[in-house]
Amino acid sequence: MKKSPARYLKRLIHYIKAHTKRDIIFVLISLVSIVIGSVIFWISSFRLPDLSSFEQRKVTESTKIYDKTGKVLLYDLHSGVKRTIVASADISPYIKKATIAIEDENFYKHHGIKITSIARAILANLISGSWSQGGSTITQQVVKNTLLTRDKKISRKLKEWVLAFKLDKTLPKDKILEIYLNENPYGGNMYGIAEASKQFFGKEPRDVTLAEAAYLAAIPQATSYYSPYGTHVKELENRKELVLERMFKNSFITEAEYKKALKEKVSLKPQEKFGIRAPHFVFFVKDYLEKIIGKDSFDGGGYRVITTLDTNLQEQAEDLVKKTALSNKENFNAENAALIALDPKTGNILSMVGSRDYFDAEIDGQFNVAVASNRQPGSTMKPIIYSEAFIKGYTPETVVFDLPTSFSTECDLEGKPLSASADPDICYTPQNYDEKFRGPISLRNALAQSINIPSIKTLYLAGIRDSLTLAKDMGITSLTNADQYGLTLVLGGGEISLLEMTSAYGTFANNGNHVAYRSVLQVFDSNGNEIKLPAPQQNQVMPANVAEMISDILSDNTARTLAYGPNSVLHFPNRDVAVKTGTTNDSRDAWTIGYTPNLVVGVWAGNNDNSPMIKKVAGQIIAPMWSTFMRRALETIPNERFIPPTPIDLSILKPIMRGIWQGGQTYIIDKISGKIATEFTPSETRQEIPIQSVHSILYWVDKRDPLGPSPTHRDDPQFERWEAPVRLWVALQGLTDQASSTIPTATDDVHIGENSFVVSIQNIDSAKKYNLNDEVSISVSSAGKYPLTKVSLYVNDTYINTIEKQSFSFRLSPREITNIREINRIKVVAYDSVYNRSEANATFSVVLDN
Repeated sequence: MKKSPARYLKRLIHYIKAHTKRDIIFVLISLVSIVIGSVIFWISSFRLPDLSSFEQRKVTESTKIYDKTGKVLLYDLHSGVKRTIVASADISPYIKKATIAIEDENFYKHHGIKITSIARAILANLISGSWSQGGSTITQQVVKNTLLTRDKKISRKLKEWVLAFKLDKTLPKDKILEIYLNENPYGGNMYGIAEASKQFFGKEPRDVTLAEAAYLAAIPQATSYYSPYGTHVKELENRKELVLERMFKNSFITEAEYKKALKEKVSLKPQEKFGIRAPHFVFFVKDYLEKIIGKDSFDGGGYRVITTLDTNLQEQAEDLVKKTALSNKENFNAENAALIALDPKTGNILSMVGSRDYFDAEIDGQFNVAVASNRQPGSTMKPIIYSEAFIKGYTPETVVFDLPTSFSTECDLEGKPLSASADPDICYTPQNYDEKFRGPISLRNALAQSINIPSIKTLYLAGIRDSLTLAKDMGITSLTNADQYGLTLVLGGGEISLLEMTSAYGTFANNGNHVAYRSVLQVFDSNGNEIKLPAPQQNQVMPANVAEMISDILSDNTARTLAYGPNSVLHFPNRDVAVKTGTTNDSRDAWTIGYTPNLVVGVWAGNNDNSPMIKKVAGQIIAPMWSTFMRRALETIPNERFIPPTPIDLSILKPIMRGIWQGGQTYIIDKISGKIATEFTPSETRQEIPIQSVHSILYWVDKRDPLGPSPTHRDDPQFERWEAPVRLWVALQGLTDQASSTIPTATDDVHIGENSFVVSIQNIDSAKKYNLNDEVSISVSSAGKYPLTKVSLYVNDTYINTIEKQSFSFRLSPREITNIREINRIKVVAYDSVYNRSEANATFSVVLDN
C-alpha cells in the first residue's frame, strides 16, 4: 500500500523539530554534494562520438537517373533520403546569409553554443518538465542531425552542448554551415539545399535569387507547414518576409536589395505528381546497375546516371500507348500495350513503355511487359527464319508451294494419325491467316504477305537449330531448346520479350551487325569519377547482303499489297521503312516491328493475364499505333536510305531457286523469232523457257546441300508430304509434264549479221568552229532491215538525251554542256525494232574564249 505525501510531510516536520539548525544545514550540504558528484560522474560516463572522423563520415546521397541529355531528371533513388551534396563555393551567399539571419544571427560570433540560449532553454524545460526547448545554434543542429539520436532526454541535450562546443573548435565556421545546408530537411524525404533549389525553383543553389533564398531559409523550421505546395502559402510568405527583414536588420543586405526582394515574384516549379518519369525504364536501369555496382551502395551512393532515353519520344510513346490500349480494350478486348524504340547503330534504348500506365493497378501496370520473356511473337519471327534460308543460298525469288500440307510424319498425307489410338492433335496441318492457298509463291511475296505454309517450309529448309542459333546471335536469349518448338517456331511458337525482338530487328537495320541494346551511357560516382561499364557488344551475325534482302522485302509495298492494300498504315511513301506484323493463332499477342537505318520500333498489344483478344490481325489492332509513333519519330531524325542488296548471279542456281517453278530444265529462246537464242541474241529479247515438269522444291533441292546437285534419291522425310499436294494441284490446273523433245531445234535468225544496221550522224560540220552560244543540230539516220526505234546521244562520254520517235534529231548548245572542250566527241547509240544495236561517232570544234 502506497504512503501518502501528507504522511511524509509529517515526518519531515517531526525531524526538523527534533534537530538543531546546524544539523539540518549539514545534511543539506551533504545531499547537494552527493547530487553534484553524481551529476559530474554521470556526465563523465557519457560515450561521445569521435569528432576526428566527422568529415570522413559516410553521408547518404541519393542516386539520380537522367535522360540522354543529362539534364532531365527521371528519378531520384533516394532510398528514404533525397540528397545531393554541394560544396560551399557552389551555394549562393544569399542562401548562407538568409539561413544565418533566421536560424542563428550570431553564428560567426559564438563558440558553437550560446550560454543565454542554454539558460533560457533550461528554465523553460524545468517549468514545462518536457525538455522540448532547444535554443539550438546552427552548430548544435549539425550535431543533432548528424551525430545524435532524436531522443528528448537530458543526457542527449548535454551531449549536444558538449559536441557543439568541440565541433566549433574542430571545423571552420564555413564548413559547419556547408554541412548544415547539405543535411537540412526541406520536406518529406528531401534533404539539402541542392535538392530544395532544384525541386522548388529548377535551379542550382548557386543561381537562386535573394527572394528565393529567403524562401529556402524559411522552410526548414516546419517543413510540412511551410511547404510551398501546402495550404499555408500565406504563412510561408510572411516568414520569407521575416527572413528578409532580419537580413536587412543584420546588414547582410542593403536597403535596395531588401525592397527589391520584397517585390520579387518568385515562380515555383509544379510539384511532380509521382516523382518519377519513364518508370518502367527507370527500374530497368536500376536493376541493371545494381547488378554491376551492388544494391546497397548504388541506391544511396550519390551516383549520377546518364541513360539513353529520349524524353521527347518517351512522352509521346507513353501518351500513345495509353490511348491505344484504352481504345483496344473497347474494340478488341486488348487492355494493355507496350512499346520499345532503339537506335540500331548504337543499341541505345530511346523509349520503353511497359504498360498503358505504370500506376494503373487494374492491369498491374508496374509489370513491364516490354521486357517479359513470356509473349509469343507470332509472324514477327519469320524474318529471322528467312534470313537463315538466305544465308544457306535460297533467294527471295526461290519458289515454294502454298498448298494444304500435313507436316507430321506420324500422320498420313490428309492429316490423319497413322495409328488409330493416336491423338488427332499430333497432326500438324496449319492454315494461312485468310484460309486461302496461293499455289507457287516466291519467298519474297510469302514473307511480305506473311503467308504461313510457305514460311513453315522455309523454316524446314533453313533448319530449326541453325535458325535458333541465328536468333541467339541476334540477341534473343529465351529460345534455348530446339526440340521444344518444331516447325511452329516460324509462327511464333516460342516465347520472346518485345525488347529482345526489337533489338534483333535492329540487326536488319544495321546491315547484319547486331549491337546489343543498352540503357546507360555513363555513370559517375559522388565525386564525379566515371564508373567503367561493360562495353556494348556487337557482332556481324549475318552477311550484310542477307540483311539488305530482308529490308528490301519488308519495305516492298508492292509485294505486300495483296495482304495489306496499297495505302496501308505500313506504307511510308517518302521514307525507307521496313515492317513486319505478327499475331498469334490464339489471338493472345499482336505485334508490329519496323525500322529505318537509324530507328527500330516494336509494339505489342494483348492482356497481362494472357486472355485472348477478339480475333483480328495485328494490322488492325496494333499497327496503327506503331505507324503513328514511327511517323512522329521520323520527323526528328535524318532521312537515311537502305542499302540495296547486291544482285545475286541467278544463272548458277537451279531454276526453282531463281523463281522458275514450272520445271528443273530450261532453255533460252529469242522472243521475236521463237527460236533458240544465239550469242547474237540481245538480252532484251532473251527468254528462259522451262521444260514443264512441276514438282515441290524438295524434288529439285537437297536441303542438306541446297546449292549442290539435285537429289537422286528423294529420301527426305518431308518429300512426299510436300510433293503430293503439288502433283494434285498440277492435275487440277491441267498442266502436263513435257519431254526435252519440246525444245526447238532452229536458232535465232532475226539477230544475224545480214539483219544488222548502220547508223550515221548527219549535219555536223567537223571543219566548222562553233561558238559557245551557237546551236548544234544533229540528225541520225540508219540503213537496215528493221526500223530505228531509239537513239541515245553522248558528248565526251556524258549522256545528253534519248529520243524514241521519228525523226531522230538533237539540238544542243555548247554552253550547256558541262565538260565542253575545243575538240568534242559525239557518240550515238541506236536500236532497231528487234533490239539490234549500232553506234556512230563524230567530232565538232568549239571556240572557248568568247
